[in-house]
Formats: sequence, structure tokens, C-alpha cells
Amino acid sequence: MNPSPRPIVAIVGAGFGGLAAARSLAASPVDVVLIDRRNHHLFQPLLYQVATASLSPADISAPIRTILRKQRNCRVLLGTATKIEPEHRNLMTTAGDIHYDHLIVAAGATHSYFGHDDWARLAPGLKTLEDATLMRRRILMAFEMAEQADSQANRVAALTFAIIGGGPTGVELAGAIKEIAGRTIPRDYRNIDTRSTRVILFEARNRILPQFPPDLSERARLGLEKLGVEVRLNQPVQKITDRGIVVDDQFMAVRNVLWAAGVQGSPLAGSLNAPMDSAGRIKVEPDLTVPGHPEIFVIGDLAAVSQGPGQTIVPGIAPAAIQMGHYVAKVIHQSIAARSGDPPRKPFAYRDKGAMAVIGRASAVARIGRRHFSGVPAWLLWGGVHIAFLIGFRNRLYVLIHWFWNWLLNSRDARLITGQDPDDPDSRPEPQPAEQATIDSSSGRRIEN
Repeated sequence: MNPSPRPIVAIVGAGFGGLAAARSLAASPVDVVLIDRRNHHLFQPLLYQVATASLSPADISAPIRTILRKQRNCRVLLGTATKIEPEHRNLMTTAGDIHYDHLIVAAGATHSYFGHDDWARLAPGLKTLEDATLMRRRILMAFEMAEQADSQANRVAALTFAIIGGGPTGVELAGAIKEIAGRTIPRDYRNIDTRSTRVILFEARNRILPQFPPDLSERARLGLEKLGVEVRLNQPVQKITDRGIVVDDQFMAVRNVLWAAGVQGSPLAGSLNAPMDSAGRIKVEPDLTVPGHPEIFVIGDLAAVSQGPGQTIVPGIAPAAIQMGHYVAKVIHQSIAARSGDPPRKPFAYRDKGAMAVIGRASAVARIGRRHFSGVPAWLLWGGVHIAFLIGFRNRLYVLIHWFWNWLLNSRDARLITGQDPDDPDSRPEPQPAEQATIDSSSGRRIEN
């Protein structure tokens, strides 16, 4: 990449943190190079609604180039960051090497199966649009398989969903699937009663939504059980097979297993040779830099930041990543603006704006400051906040319209079974017969039969 007379700030990842940093540097005398392996920014908090057919992928995503097209000092690259060479200030990518003056690593996290990576094909997680459309396919195919089942045992297995992990994603998936089965599609099938669908939420700890206050966790549990979701606490899953799961040494026939239990930091972090926690996150300095490298910042899900009286880890949520992005951009701007040396850096301070999780139709739990909400008020708060954080007026309008339509008619119009599931032989196309042809021996020409 051609050298620039101005400092180069390289940003890996266009998630909430990386995008916030890039936009905050718009007025700084720097050249920003933002690289992401996908061409779109994804609003991950609503990814489960794509997986459960409430929204389409385009409703919660936007092209990165469109978002930043007015920012003249920012260049967008489509590619994958493969290695960081801190000693040379070099970022190796599939789009070429980037020599940087400052580096912001916002590469995010992926699924963690706690040492059981072979479970990935059996229990898909939810981090990307590809994950969401695969999960949507499996959820909708479950009802199709039940409709065609040749025995009651196979029908029951097809209509049983096991969701592993009682965090916000697991809770939201459980409530949405039960609502689809109970309210949206009962009249669409002839051989099955979709209202008999069994949704079981497994949590290894003693309560769901452990990031929330205990009273809200309990309200969420009661709300799910009111919908018909079975909540199993203190029950870690021991084994997952293509025929079911093992819990408490007991086998349960389940065709559909969905993963919402854990995350692992991006493998890119390993090239920094920095201390990491058990989840593969970098243990950063108070100014979010890598120890020994004040020019390298790590933000978002990849940063292990301890703050507060109990030195708790800053949660891996969108507001935290956005705050980190703004903070790092300010530090870089001040560093470049200083004429002599690097000015003292004020430590990053996370401002906790609360937490929210939706349970079902007109039902949610929320904590805003010290105030706790549940039911319809929490649901309205949840909806308003998520609409506000979406990128672009079009997405906000489309999501608002979809939500109103779905609420009014109990409809989920994105119930499209698309693509192929590489781990499901039933989804693969039938082999086509070989084309018949004859070769004319005199001319060597091909004659179609």
C-alpha cells in the first residue's frame, strides 16, 4: 500500500466498535483504512429475528461503503486480516499488507463450544447472517420434517428444540420459536399440531440472564414458562449427537439443537503475543492498548476490560463497543494533535446504560440505571432503543413496519427456506442424470440425443 504523508490508522472490523472509531476520526488529520471480511455492517442484537423469520437479512445490515461514502479520509477494503506484526507495525491481510501508525483491532468473537468443536455442525450458533439463515432453515425444516414423519417418535423429535445457553440470545430464540409454533403457523400444516412443539432452554448456571439482576432473571423465567418454554437450570449439556443430546447422563431425542452458550475471541488476537483470558480476549491496559504497544488498541468483544469496585469485565454488548470506539478515536486524535510527545491518556471509563432482553410478544425485561422494568413497558423500551441504534433511516423504517405487521397479524413473512445445509443430507439437491450424447466418429462433433 502506498505510503501516506499523514498518519495511517488501520481498523480491523466494521462492527459497532470499529465503525464508531472510523466515523469519530472523520475530522482528524489521518488516513483511515478499514478492513472487514464482509462488505456489510451487521446489527447483531436483532440477528435472532432473522433466524426466527421476523426480519430479512437486509433489514438489519447495511453496506460499509455506503455508510462511509461521505468520509473522505476513510478507505474501505474487503478482505481478512490474517496476522499482526507489532514490531514492524504491519497488518497482513488478504488484500495486501497495511503499514500503520495506529492500529485498532475490533475483530470481534466467534462461537465457543468449550473444547467440543465437533458440536458446531450439530448445534449452529448465531454470529453472522450466514448463521442466521442456516438457523432459520433448520427451524423451518423441523416443521416440514414433522409433517412428513413416518412415526410418532420421529414427529416428536422433529418438534423438539433444545437451546443451549440462557443468555439474551438463548432467551430470545426460545420465546420466538415457541411463538412461531403456537401463534404463527398452526393453520399451515395438516398432519401436525405445531402448538405441541417443545422448546427446552438449558442453562448451566442457577438462573437465566445471569448478567441481569436476580429479580429480572426470575421474571424472564416466568415469562418463558408462561409461553410454554421449559427452562432447565443447573443442567449443562454433556454430549450432542445427530440423534439428540445427553443431559444428567440421560439421552433426549432432539433433532434441533441451537447454540447460545459461549463466545471465543477472534484467532487474530493470537498474533499479538499479549496476555489473554480464558475466552481468548486480550487483557488490555486501562487505555485499551496492548501491553507494550501504545499504538495498538483492542476494542469490542475482543477486549477484556476490568472496571468497577469488583473489577468486573465490561460486557461484550453494542453500547460498550461504541463507547470504546469513540474513546480510542479521541486518544488517537489527541496524540496526533500534540506537538511534543504523547500526552497522558485518561483511562477508558465504561458508562453502563442498562441491559434488555425480549421474551415474547409485548414481553421483555430491562434495567435502565437502577430502575427495573418488565412486561409491556420493557418491551416498548427494548423496541425504541433497538430502532435508534439501527444504521440508516431505511432500516429503521422497514423494521418498524415489519414489527407492527407481525404484532398485528401474528405474521412472520420472512419464512423462506433458502440455501443448503451442508450437514443435512435432506437439503442437498438430487443428483441429475448424466447428459446423453454421441460423438460423430467422422467429424468428431458432439451430437445431442
